[in-house]
Amino acid sequence: MKATVSRLQANWVYGGALVGVCLLVLSPLLTAGWPLGERLVWLVLPVYMLHQLEEHDGDRFRLFVNATIGGGREALSVRDVFVINVFGVWGVMVVTLWLMRAVAPDWGLVGIYLVLVNAVLHLVQALVMRRVNPGLWTALVLFLPLGVWGLAEIGPGATLAAHAVSLAAVVVLHVAIVVNVRRRLARA
Repeated sequence: MKATVSRLQANWVYGGALVGVCLLVLSPLLTAGWPLGERLVWLVLPVYMLHQLEEHDGDRFRLFVNATIGGGREALSVRDVFVINVFGVWGVMVVTLWLMRAVAPDWGLVGIYLVLVNAVLHLVQALVMRRVNPGLWTALVLFLPLGVWGLAEIGPGATLAAHAVSLAAVVVLHVAIVVNVRRRLARA
């Protein structure tokens, strides 16, 4: 069992990319009749899965963070990357989609801010470091247009509180990652 979990943690991104393609192909069928804004939120999940392939194929992102931020020390473990992406992205998007469809469309803003914040972070990191980082291209080409379009569709009808809560939730997710990295580096 332990070996199976280790393989899942090391190879999750490949299954995710394949599921992402399937979800994209099924999107018209699965979201038929949904308002455009909610369809855009739905697309966050499969588009994120494709972004994750660019970012994590060959363990690129973890190795990049460990080399650049960790100075060769383990700032992110294989397990960390798995938990962040499977629970912190896929899990958050599953909850977001359920809340958006069952409670209020405003909850879709969590997904929209998830891609927008991630895109901005990739861009800022590239500018500050003056180099490409794993995931930058899909963040710019897929996340920014999807996020801006989704925000234009859902944002105007959402309450200020929905914007604040959604953005805060996404920021807290990213801050938790930074805290985890700093904790690991302090122990190393």
